[in-house]
Amino acid sequence: MSSIRASFNCELDWIQIMMEKADSAQKLYTRMRLWEFPDQYVIEPTDGSCGSSLSVSRVDGSMKLIDELPQSSSIRVPKIRTIFGVIGLLKLLAGCYLIVITDCDCVGSYLGHPIFRISSLKVFPCDRSVDSSSVEQKKMEAEFSGLLNVAEKTSGLFFSYDTNLTLSTQRLHALGDESRLLPLWRQAEPRFLWNNYLLEVLIDNKLDPYLLPVIQGSFQNFQAAIGKDIVDVTLIARRCTRRTGTRLWRRGADSDGYVANFVESEQIIQLNGFTASFVQIRGSIPLLWEQIVDLTYKPKFELVKLEESPRVADRHFLDLRKKYGAVLVIDLVNTHGGEGYLSEKFANAMEQVTGDDVRYLHFDFHQICGHVHFERLSILYEQISDFLDKNGYMLVNEKGEKMKEQLGVVRTNCIDCLDRTNVTQSMIARKILESQLRRLGIFGAEETISSHPNLDDSFKIIWANHGDDISTQYSGTPALKGDFVRYGQRTIQGVLKDGWNALMRYYLNNFVDGTKQDSIDLLQGHYIVSVSRDMTPTTQKGGLEAIASFPLALSLVMAGFFFAALSLRQARYDIRHLFFSILWAGLSIAIAGFVRANGRIFCNRPRLHKPRS
Repeated sequence: MSSIRASFNCELDWIQIMMEKADSAQKLYTRMRLWEFPDQYVIEPTDGSCGSSLSVSRVDGSMKLIDELPQSSSIRVPKIRTIFGVIGLLKLLAGCYLIVITDCDCVGSYLGHPIFRISSLKVFPCDRSVDSSSVEQKKMEAEFSGLLNVAEKTSGLFFSYDTNLTLSTQRLHALGDESRLLPLWRQAEPRFLWNNYLLEVLIDNKLDPYLLPVIQGSFQNFQAAIGKDIVDVTLIARRCTRRTGTRLWRRGADSDGYVANFVESEQIIQLNGFTASFVQIRGSIPLLWEQIVDLTYKPKFELVKLEESPRVADRHFLDLRKKYGAVLVIDLVNTHGGEGYLSEKFANAMEQVTGDDVRYLHFDFHQICGHVHFERLSILYEQISDFLDKNGYMLVNEKGEKMKEQLGVVRTNCIDCLDRTNVTQSMIARKILESQLRRLGIFGAEETISSHPNLDDSFKIIWANHGDDISTQYSGTPALKGDFVRYGQRTIQGVLKDGWNALMRYYLNNFVDGTKQDSIDLLQGHYIVSVSRDMTPTTQKGGLEAIASFPLALSLVMAGFFFAALSLRQARYDIRHLFFSILWAGLSIAIAGFVRANGRIFCNRPRLHKPRS
């Protein structure tokens, strides 16, 4: 077994050789020490590199390289902490804010290179110039900087010091020699570079050794024995930043065709020197539509500018064809109710888009599979197997020669592109993995993953974790229907967990996600703070909005019913208490009805409305 593992560890020599030329050019500092001096932060490389330290002014965030650390007073010794990378710098009204990685965990390897998950971010203010600002400006600065506390809790961030996580294996293999010599941030796919906007100041200052590309998504990896062979399976999710956000505050597409919750999922296997890669994508229905949060469990679907639907869909799929080739669209939404109306408009828009390289297929997941019969997805597979056979996957041999190329992509969507989508994508990925193992001579003609319990269990786990990660970033909770992906069947525990997660989604979407959306928009540069735009407080409200509070309304309703119950108990002694009981109950019902009718103003809504210009 040890000889097999030794052979396995050497099987990706072709990729390592391919990137050796780039090592010196794209060398990143892997460990640093951050010094907190009174007037500046100093980031000192401590990984054995002989590069200069980076000084960041605490007054205005200006940066420069220095060769020696500043002298410190014996009275005021600077704080020192270890950091593992610089995320970037964010400019607000008067101050700047340095964001760094204070802790990370190694979660596996990608094509032979260690991959790290960020477990802790820290924001360091460079806002001494705020002291000379106006009172109004100070108030606004405090509001915006408060959103960075939310940013520190961002989940699902991954990076590598050595390889480009933003590119699929196929695109990485296709890089030319000149591109491989570029720093990692210059090789990166901007769509999937989570800190793209935050790196701009560092890029302007030509600080390449500090420019660490970060993606948001998921990274899962396992090894399993199949007889005498060891197969290594990696699953990566890359979240697009163009229209990123939270579940009910980012729906559909924008006018440029970029859609909410767009995620590229890549499944990679490495076996006996061969590397195979298969990419799938998911994304919101590419029309201009939204759901306005109003305290209802499922807000009404609202189509905006219906006449623009064909143009927006066309732009979306034009972009997909350029990046992935042929596209098979699998629409999993219901045929009835609000989902049915949305699906109908999607199908109508697709009539003008479909052709030789774009195919649209509707599959009503809930009607066909219900809530437990997910094995009926085999019906869907029979309808798409020809596309998968024709467009295939990428395959590279032990010499680094490309034997097969993926020529098209499956694009799956439901409403959220979470639960139904993840079940469907895991089914497709399972079929592709079986096909790859047959091609490599590991599986017989009728052999399946299910006949290898260790492989089967590990495969289910990584796809369940994959779905949970993507769902948590978009909705705030793990994926629903995850028990089927994880165990191959629905369970009582899974159904109960789905109920709890559904309630949590309701709470988060209505009372938390508005602030989270503001934080995301700031970090991604979708909202640029400026003095001329932001001198009017974003939280300034008038009339009812100034006092609207869901916790207050809920407290009044509960108090009303409590006093109604007390009065009702006393009614047998004094008939007047019956009147008071009716009065309290009526007041509670009136408040509840008012909250329901005016639900939108009681929700936690985003306050940053203007997009990046």
